[in-house]
Amino acid sequence: MDTVKKYKRLPYGNSDFKRIRTENYAYVDKTMYIEMLENESNPNQFFIRPRKFGKSLLFMTLSYYYDINEAKNFEQLFGDLYIGKHPTPERNAYAVLKFDFSGLDTSGEKEFMKSFSQNVQDTVYDFLDTYRHIFPDSATLIQKIEHERRGVSSLEIAFNAVKSAGKQIYVIIDEYDHFANDLIAMGTRLGNNFYKAMIAANGLVRDFYERIKAGAKSSIVNRTFITGISPVMLDDLTSGYNIAVILTLNPRYNEMMGFTQEEVEWLMRETGVNPDHITIDMQAYYNGYLFHKDGAHRVYNPSMILYFFEQVLQFSKTPENIIDLNLKTDYGRLRRLIQNDRNRDTLLRIVKEDGIAAELLQKFSIDMLNDDDYFVSLLFYMGLLTIKEPYLYQLKLVIPNYSIKTLYWEYIMKLTRETSPDMNIETRQLNEAIYDLSVKGDPDSFISYISQNAFAKLSDHDLKQFDEKYIQILLLSYLFMSKAYVPMSEYEAVPGRADIYLQRSPLFPEIKYEWLLELKYCKTGAKPAEIAAQQKAGEEQINQYLASHRLGERSDLKAAVIVFTGKNKYKIIPVQ
Repeated sequence: MDTVKKYKRLPYGNSDFKRIRTENYAYVDKTMYIEMLENESNPNQFFIRPRKFGKSLLFMTLSYYYDINEAKNFEQLFGDLYIGKHPTPERNAYAVLKFDFSGLDTSGEKEFMKSFSQNVQDTVYDFLDTYRHIFPDSATLIQKIEHERRGVSSLEIAFNAVKSAGKQIYVIIDEYDHFANDLIAMGTRLGNNFYKAMIAANGLVRDFYERIKAGAKSSIVNRTFITGISPVMLDDLTSGYNIAVILTLNPRYNEMMGFTQEEVEWLMRETGVNPDHITIDMQAYYNGYLFHKDGAHRVYNPSMILYFFEQVLQFSKTPENIIDLNLKTDYGRLRRLIQNDRNRDTLLRIVKEDGIAAELLQKFSIDMLNDDDYFVSLLFYMGLLTIKEPYLYQLKLVIPNYSIKTLYWEYIMKLTRETSPDMNIETRQLNEAIYDLSVKGDPDSFISYISQNAFAKLSDHDLKQFDEKYIQILLLSYLFMSKAYVPMSEYEAVPGRADIYLQRSPLFPEIKYEWLLELKYCKTGAKPAEIAAQQKAGEEQINQYLASHRLGERSDLKAAVIVFTGKNKYKIIPVQ
């Protein structure tokens, strides 16, 4: 008799390695990278990835693997994994000192200094308590720290205790840059001088890293692994901490975080995700990340795909919110980084051209964030851009997937509404216009709505950007808000690319019509002959798309050319 497969639990929102391994969660085996990291000639390593990419899980995996206290649990935690079958010489050989700098108080200078010092002191306190059996005088040392409030200098107490016991430390630092990102995102409220005072010169943060560096030089700290989301602080720490090898853009580690297509399919089988319940293209929504041009595989954002699978398992259908709302919160900080017109223009250019050519910089200072290459590099490290292909001596960077593309649309919408305060969103009218578009097959109401509520209200600042691509972005932003359609820009119609393809949402199969829209733009005062020429060109393009095998002979597909003249006039030409 056939036995029913017992599925593993999905580890959505869970970065506790020990719990995952002991409570029947599926674990995508990345432990071969432990062996690779250990074989690196430099044991002090720096590696960053975007938020929600599995850094904390790797942090915990390394911790359990190297922890002296976990030697008795090695077989249970690692036995059936790659590293369990190929253990390295340094397994369970260290007292692990783990720092996590997320959640620090950055509301003011005194608050930050107190919060950072307390974090270091508490971590050392826990370290001495955890390895109490190794340090016979740990109780006395803990009392000394509590009494003297040693802050960062408490590191010396830990190092001396380890040296006396004849042991070595593995230092792991998670979210190394979290507070720096917050300070930068706050713009000038606390000021760059505050940031520099803490990190450069003889600042508190610099003092911390100099002590870690001194511990490494004296071989008390035998290994370090530092992770975060951006390299912006690394340059400012260079002379204070200049011993680490940067592995971020090393092609060998391209897939150390994130899921390959093969791993996603394995995860579905292990957790019982039914592919029949999935009505979207997962690759288009969540895949696409490449962290080196020679990386072997593109990878999925693991948090995105785990969120999606969790919803499918819970409701046996594609979720209403296909994009994890936590993602929007995390990337919301980008808004605060766009403090000047140059960065805003760069952001708009990226959306218009679906990418940008640039050189990726491995480290840079806060002073450089307003320069194009540095700002673009920051977008890459935040996961808002990824590598498409080499481009002469640079790289062609593109928006990784549909989920991230929608974040750009939202950013552009918010920025436009800030600079054009007369713009408004009348939800009831928008919904009625979308109903006419999707059920009646009539685009007039929707285009009229956009013309009156968006284009006609644009400020002089935004009118400077007004062209065919800008029109496209605003249309996509409004369409995405409706949830009726999955709007796609530059859709591959073969031959050519359609400006906008409106695919019905899998949540609303009752939607009667999908749409193919070709946009054209003429400046105010354009002559009738120019407008007619644009209309003709648009009709020829639409007819090419409709003749393709992908879009041809569909009764549920409507098409139109829309010719905009200035910001107030337009003409809709249906194409049969």
